[in-house]
Amino acid sequence: MNWHAHVTVATVIEDNGRFLLVEEQQRGRLVLNQPAGHLEPGETLIEAAVRETLEETGWTVEVLGLVGVGLYTAPSNGVTYYRTTFFGRPLSHDPQRPLDTGIERALWLTPEEMQAEAERLRSPLVAKAVEHYLTGHRYPLSLIF
Repeated sequence: MNWHAHVTVATVIEDNGRFLLVEEQQRGRLVLNQPAGHLEPGETLIEAAVRETLEETGWTVEVLGLVGVGLYTAPSNGVTYYRTTFFGRPLSHDPQRPLDTGIERALWLTPEEMQAEAERLRSPLVAKAVEHYLTGHRYPLSLIF
């Protein structure tokens, strides 16, 4: 069997009722996503989450806990992603830092603003992660070993 899931991480970062998202190019359209990306060789899931958030938004964050894990198979390419979603808090921002290729900008949206842009969410996992976070799905980092 040659099938495998792609290991990814994402962060739910809240500041005063707004959530950090990225606006990125995907197949010719601008979509909204949490800061997210693939695990690289030799790094932990938490290190990957901090790195991806910085690379995609210019924000240095502290990961505080786990929101959840999930599988998503993208209908556009059939790839299955195993996504570990963390929550954390913003520490500092470097507005001069170049963002990853394909990322247009970082932005802060309320849940209501995200709902109004629901058709632009990159996957259903974006809204689900915020929903889980807001309803108390917050677990200690000690769940990961």
